[in-house]
Amino acid sequence: MSARAELERFAFLVGRYRCEAKLKLPTGDWQTFGATWEGRWILNGHAIADEYMMFGAEGDLLVLGLNIRAYDDANKRWNIKWLDALSGRWTDLGPEELGGVQFDGLSVSYVFREPMVGHALTRATYTVVSEKHFTWKGESSEDGTAWTEFMVLECDREE
Repeated sequence: MSARAELERFAFLVGRYRCEAKLKLPTGDWQTFGATWEGRWILNGHAIADEYMMFGAEGDLLVLGLNIRAYDDANKRWNIKWLDALSGRWTDLGPEELGGVQFDGLSVSYVFREPMVGHALTRATYTVVSEKHFTWKGESSEDGTAWTEFMVLECDREE
């Protein structure tokens, strides 16, 4: 498969989405936030850049960042980076030592070392529900074995 064909697996992110983000609180209750996700092809179709923003109840910006996704065809592996614009930090998403990027039917997942919240690892799973909707699920772990859901985003494509 070519790099472009591999990258098509993330093409569902290209477009503008309105999202409802639910974050699990320490009490076990869920808090809801508004969010947007906007993806586009960049670098002459050799990469996808997708921006994510999450807002508090008063419209205050809580999360602002950019993912860059590219496929290294020569080495048969993904290079995905997250830039947290509010802190200026880069995070490697789905590094090979943590299992890389995994595809299973209409879902894609990867694990990364968590730089922002109080747990060691995050597993991100995207499930493409339709052309107009995808779900992102975040699970936390301290050991990479036991996982607990801590965040769910339901994202609907804007017309």
